[in-house]
Amino acid sequence: MRTGIVIEVSATDRSRLEAVVADRNSPQKHVWRAQIVLLTAAGCGTNEIMRQAGVAKTAVWRWQERFMQAGVDGLLRDKTRPSRIPPLGEEVTARVVALTVTDPPGETTHWTAAAMAKAAGISPSSVRRIWRSHGLQPHRVRQFKLSNDPQFAAKVRDIVGLYVDPPAHAVVLSLDEKSQIQALDRTQPGLPLKTGRCGTMTHDYKRNGTTTLFAALNVLDGQVIGRCMQRHRHQEFIRFLNTVEAEVPAGKLIHVILDNYAAHKHPKVIQWLARHPRWTFHFTPTSASWINAVEGFFAKLTKRRLKRGVFHSLVALQAAINRFLADTNNNPRPFRWTKDPDKIIAAVKRGYQTLEEVAGFV
Repeated sequence: MRTGIVIEVSATDRSRLEAVVADRNSPQKHVWRAQIVLLTAAGCGTNEIMRQAGVAKTAVWRWQERFMQAGVDGLLRDKTRPSRIPPLGEEVTARVVALTVTDPPGETTHWTAAAMAKAAGISPSSVRRIWRSHGLQPHRVRQFKLSNDPQFAAKVRDIVGLYVDPPAHAVVLSLDEKSQIQALDRTQPGLPLKTGRCGTMTHDYKRNGTTTLFAALNVLDGQVIGRCMQRHRHQEFIRFLNTVEAEVPAGKLIHVILDNYAAHKHPKVIQWLARHPRWTFHFTPTSASWINAVEGFFAKLTKRRLKRGVFHSLVALQAAINRFLADTNNNPRPFRWTKDPDKIIAAVKRGYQTLEEVAGFV
């Protein structure tokens, strides 16, 4: 033992140190630090402590001194050390942030960490750290489209009013068609899901034809009326309207929310409406099909039945869609609208203001 090193371990400290050594969940660095102190208190010399604890001489001396200064808590706490690499200055961070929101050099569309590191003279990891701290994600992009419908506000309030407060003695239907649904047959069977591996499917396929699903979602009870057809012209649309007409009880007014597809405004469709006075069409604003509730059903159908489906024929695809419709109608969920229409209208106005500021958009 070095001259001048005297360690006195109280009963309380001894019990704590022995508990650390005995606990199998203790970090190993805490275990050998506790062993150094216990062996020192037992009168063992430095060489014996080195042998039993399996550490170097400098480590023995360091933790003897640490215990004398800070007790058991000092053994269980590492001192903070300055970073080996000096932190980046605020001017470097500001420059990276400023460059990120500008166009990158050359024929590229967005910044990468490597490109920014080269431009700023720092490492790619530093660039990622700055981006993460400032919430910047130049590798990601979100799609949008602002409606240019002059009656946008009025149509939004009309449709939201149907969702939130539907007319008495009426049925509110959200209607649309999902076209070009492909009957894809994979070239090889997929491998099943197992521990450590997700399910797989081949990237190539054989297409066995396409179909179009016409669907009308009853927003009051969640029931869906659906029919698969080969095409999506005004003729098929009128056939589907006749199907809905037959299924809605007599005496009920029918309010239909639908988009501005040309087939929905065909002269023969207008004539059909004139012959069925209980029907009223409510068109969504242009470029605003997201307000149509049936789009949520289409998204669910795509993600849960079509995207991973394997269909050996067009008939098999249509049968699968019909079964999905039946499952949905066996456990329907009424549609609930929660967004304030005034907030939607205000957001669109802000979007146009931003476009005018950054690009002179008219």
